[in-house]
Amino acid sequence: MVDANCDKMIRPVTYNLTVGKEKWKLEIMPRAGWSNSTTLYLIFFGGLSLVLLLTGLTIVLFLLDERRVGLKELAHKDGLTKLYNRYGFDEMAEKMIKKDSEAYYVAALLDVDDFKLINDMYGHAYGDKALISLAENMQNFFPSSALLGRNGGDEFCILLSNCTMEEIKEALIEFTKTPKTFSYKGQTYSFCISLGYAEYPNNAIERSQLMRCADTALYEVKLHGKNGCKAYQEGFQSGVRKQLGFVLNDISENLPGAFIIYRADKEDDEIFYANKEFLDMAGYENLDAFFNGTKKSFRNLIREDQQKAVETSIWNQIESGSKNDYIHYQLRRQDGTYIPVLDQGRIVESERFGKVFYVLFMDWQAMQSHYSEKFNAKDVR
Repeated sequence: MVDANCDKMIRPVTYNLTVGKEKWKLEIMPRAGWSNSTTLYLIFFGGLSLVLLLTGLTIVLFLLDERRVGLKELAHKDGLTKLYNRYGFDEMAEKMIKKDSEAYYVAALLDVDDFKLINDMYGHAYGDKALISLAENMQNFFPSSALLGRNGGDEFCILLSNCTMEEIKEALIEFTKTPKTFSYKGQTYSFCISLGYAEYPNNAIERSQLMRCADTALYEVKLHGKNGCKAYQEGFQSGVRKQLGFVLNDISENLPGAFIIYRADKEDDEIFYANKEFLDMAGYENLDAFFNGTKKSFRNLIREDQQKAVETSIWNQIESGSKNDYIHYQLRRQDGTYIPVLDQGRIVESERFGKVFYVLFMDWQAMQSHYSEKFNAKDVR
């Protein structure tokens, strides 16, 4: 039986221990005093057992606390880039501003220009590499005090404390212009970003409003050619995001026809993109299957006995000064069958790839049937 009292103890056995953040002192002696060594040993070992029990409990509490901190960290971090995710960034940004609401802050939003094109041309694994590379650029460029996050997709966010837009302007321009790259099959490819930023408290007095201002500035950059950096101004419209329709995904889904994009090179042509209508025409399930089946070469779409003649005709038209050409040939489908097509190609200069072909395909038989029916209907009238 264990008892307690407030009387003065005579030669007690003393134990000092810590439980959590609290320090405890345990003093033990028999109520009737020390009568023999047997009692002393019993008390000593009983107290030792209690100390070991409490120590074990303390260790368990510490482990549970570490586990809790680890889980909270995972819930706040983006799995791909290891930056804060949107939830974590918003929570930390709110705390930063509330901690010193009298200070100046600059919030920036940025994204990768034509990110879908990177995914479509090189595959999602390499799109992820581009995002990881961008996150590393951010960590290396901005001070450790900067709050960095990924909103999702290819959009990233930054919160810089104790600075104004004017003070940070040159640094943000420099970061935007700094080359961004990723590797694909041993080669390095570059990509560009667009960035918009706003200032607390001059542009906004709340965190959410501040981020909306930065978002508006970002899409002003998009409307004026991308690959740039712009500060928020009062005249910017918050609905600007809705005006952006000219991205590859929208074009490819809404153009009336099947088309591909490929590098115009006599010796080493490379297909970059094909829309869904073309994949359906050629019998491919998706873009990856198309790339694998054709080895990303335009000439592999042409029936073998026509390849040389078709390529010669294309380049003769180009070298004669024509930027638009029409070619009729048999298109090879995934299952090995062929369909007659008429293609219209347009060659343009690309800063990244040099000469690039945009080629629109028409099903020759379907087109003949359509116009034959149309002309017959006119004759009847």
